[in-house]
Amino acid sequence: MRRLLTSAVLLATLAGGTVTAAAGQPVRGSDESDRHPDRSGRILDTPGSDGTNILLVGLDSRSGLTVEQRNRLHVGGVACDCTDVMMLAHLSEDEQRLSVVSVLRDSYVEYAAHDHPRHSGKINAAWQHGGGDLTRRTVEQATGVRIDHYMETDFEGFAGVIDRLGGATVCTEKMVYDRAAGLRLTPGTHRINGNKSVRYVRARHVNPPGDGGRVRRQQRLVSGLLDRLRHSGALDSPARAVATVGALHGLIRTDPGTTPAELAALALTVGRLRPEQAEFTNVPVADADHRVPGHGSTVLWDRERSDALWSALRADRPVTGDRRIQPTGATAVGVPLPAIQLRVSDGAIGFALLRMGFTVLSGEPRHALPHDQDSTLIFYGPSAARRAEALHAALPEARLRMVRGLGRTIEVQVGRGGRTVVPVVYDRTGFEGPPVTGDRLRCP
Repeated sequence: MRRLLTSAVLLATLAGGTVTAAAGQPVRGSDESDRHPDRSGRILDTPGSDGTNILLVGLDSRSGLTVEQRNRLHVGGVACDCTDVMMLAHLSEDEQRLSVVSVLRDSYVEYAAHDHPRHSGKINAAWQHGGGDLTRRTVEQATGVRIDHYMETDFEGFAGVIDRLGGATVCTEKMVYDRAAGLRLTPGTHRINGNKSVRYVRARHVNPPGDGGRVRRQQRLVSGLLDRLRHSGALDSPARAVATVGALHGLIRTDPGTTPAELAALALTVGRLRPEQAEFTNVPVADADHRVPGHGSTVLWDRERSDALWSALRADRPVTGDRRIQPTGATAVGVPLPAIQLRVSDGAIGFALLRMGFTVLSGEPRHALPHDQDSTLIFYGPSAARRAEALHAALPEARLRMVRGLGRTIEVQVGRGGRTVVPVVYDRTGFEGPPVTGDRLRCP
């Protein structure tokens, strides 16, 4: 029997995402023959579809906020009364995997049927046209994925969720400053409250910029929060799960079919998942600046790769490691290759990495290997962890070794074995890389 996923913990997942179309046309859904809408246009089921799908929505609404509250959350300006954040979460049928897909607010789609002639626009405006119901049906139509449950909150509610769950942990390798969002973070790891979390997930004027750039930061916040709740035991028993969900009363709104008891039961299920059992991704993008008269800059999906993503969710399969979702012909990584500086002990390997796009410096690595060393080792400093992981994708047989004090330059000592070099590419359209598991997003 299909299980219901609606952990209130997942509401802290709210953080910008991505949806698009192909050939300049709005997304109308994947594999039309597999979708079975009812008379209202809702998708009732899809052959082979298992698990439970939840649509998580954060609203860009200042309704009811006082001037003091707006200033505290740093959400001045004009509200669009639309969705600022959208995530589609899938809990596998065996309850051993959680897949979270971010959906960019400017995704260009055709809206589901409502009291208006057939038309298309940015997915975030579906809420303005028809509230949560139209938002839900529009996502179903665009993806072909049945939405079992819907949850939404606003700025104040999101801040309250974070505060009542004990704050969020975030980390950064460099200074993060966004004056418009009221955010300043020094390099390192930080425990932030609800107000600062709102600023963190909404920051757009940091590198990488825009809605796409903020997605992975938001996913990191969510992954870290789920990990910390698991370690704290907040969800490790029915009583604690009920207490945790009860603490969020009044901060989130759900569809009528989602009861508090179901929320608690699912919080208990999600609380048992380890970081490597959660995976995070964005809808693959073909054009992040598709101009449409009357709508300005919109986002279009990469049709083939996004179809593969939705197909994986419908079939209850993992999205990490699925080559159909990654850029064609190479493994996708989340760091620009020229930004990865390294020294390599073997000239042939170094030249292969240089041709691929890595910055290979002259000179020998400082860390020498024994003459009988079989393995190739990648030595890196704490600040170069993400760069080292990207390099490891190109040298999959190598072993990673963190060395404190090494700095940003990575050293590769090539052994007798582990000489395989695999093509990699920076996935710009995926906004910071391919699908990854939660353990890859955690703070060091």
